[in-house]
Amino acid sequence: MACRIYPFLTCILYSFSAFLCLYAHEVRKSTESYHLHHTHTVQVSSLLPSTTCSASAKGPNREASLTVKHKHGPCFQSNKNQLQVLNHTEILLQDQSRVNSIHSMFYKNADGNKLRESQATTLPANSGLNIGTANYIVTVGLGTPKTDQTLAFDTGSDLTWAQCKPCAVQCYNQVDPIFDASKSTSYTNISCPTPSCSQLTSATGSPQQCSNSKCLYRVRYGDGSNTTGYFSKERLTITSDVVDNFIFGCGQDNEGLFQGIAGLLGLGRGEVSLVQQAAQKYSQFFSYCLPSTTSSTGYLTLGKGSEISSSLKFTPMLAISQRKSFYGLNLIGISVGGQRLSIPTSVFSTAGTIIDSGTVITRLPPTAYNALRTKFRDMMRNYPMISSSVPIFDTCYDLSKSQSVSIPSISFFFGGDVSVDLGKVGILYVLRQTEACLAFAGNRDPRIFTIFGNEQQKGLEVVYDVVGERIGFRPGGCV
Repeated sequence: MACRIYPFLTCILYSFSAFLCLYAHEVRKSTESYHLHHTHTVQVSSLLPSTTCSASAKGPNREASLTVKHKHGPCFQSNKNQLQVLNHTEILLQDQSRVNSIHSMFYKNADGNKLRESQATTLPANSGLNIGTANYIVTVGLGTPKTDQTLAFDTGSDLTWAQCKPCAVQCYNQVDPIFDASKSTSYTNISCPTPSCSQLTSATGSPQQCSNSKCLYRVRYGDGSNTTGYFSKERLTITSDVVDNFIFGCGQDNEGLFQGIAGLLGLGRGEVSLVQQAAQKYSQFFSYCLPSTTSSTGYLTLGKGSEISSSLKFTPMLAISQRKSFYGLNLIGISVGGQRLSIPTSVFSTAGTIIDSGTVITRLPPTAYNALRTKFRDMMRNYPMISSSVPIFDTCYDLSKSQSVSIPSISFFFGGDVSVDLGKVGILYVLRQTEACLAFAGNRDPRIFTIFGNEQQKGLEVVYDVVGERIGFRPGGCV
């Protein structure tokens, strides 16, 4: 009897062993497949900045399309030796100043004082304090005949301004010739006091000011830069389109960190922004794709045109009552490596979220950032962590001994059942081959706004449909 049972047991054990081997193989295949689909495996060298411009992006077939360049990249600075290249530390310090400015607009602590992001970078709570300079630039025409002016575009600002001769007090160096209003047949000053002049209060936070019956504007930015001049009207040329009687600031005293560019193009929601002034022409509809690297180009388009990609995902655009210039979003969740993080939606709704083309690094509520950082560190445990040379970052890696790196995917979830997968360049901020950092930062106070910054918007087409009160996202937007 035992002789008959033994072969039977042997067969069962062999079959069970084979099953375990097959199961282990399938689990390994499943794990490898999951890893493949929820990480970006890239060559480390591809993450490093290039000194050569590779202009290739073409905007959608809409009414007007401008080429977008990075202010500190080779596509703007080619053959222009007078420009100074900022290092990453300076760029990120300026970014922190901008974020401090945004936060100081919204919140007060228990003592009634404005919240400050750090004691080292405190900002006075003064009227007229604006949020700081932006990094992405376009070229438009100003005047009749037109002269090309390179401006940083900014969804967090309303007022457009450019340096103007005779630079009564001071002008900084810029690449384009400084605009000379005396040579334009379409230039006019706005009188003061007038209803047009009073629009400045909402655009800059400063009361209207007059000089010899001319309306004056003054804008001071959180990074210490400032511009003062005449509030004026002029012809604005966007490719072949013309916007007559465009209200802008003609700067006579301009100081600070604008070096190289002529001024700023305001794309906020306020009444003096380009979006509102050209509403009849472009139906308060615009989009952009920020280039994936500083050595490539993107686009800024105005108007709907005849086509809207079916791959665009739209989420509701929210109004921000404390600062009407900003565009609000309903952020509800984040995933890392394909796994949704356990973050209550109230963490995001308590403070609210804005999208900003001028802020570099996305700022998250403390609870959300801690959850993201913990999961990211766990998935990057095979790479050596180092201390950051930049105070804003706390999760950095030395990749100098790696030819390739597997970066965990990160997705943001917004209201309206919209998920946005971030590109690899929006996950790691590479300062150098020996220092690549998680490209997010946590706010110190849970009441402070989440800011969806431009580093995470790279490579996406971002569509603003103001009339439809929605914002759209499309991956691969610069291709």
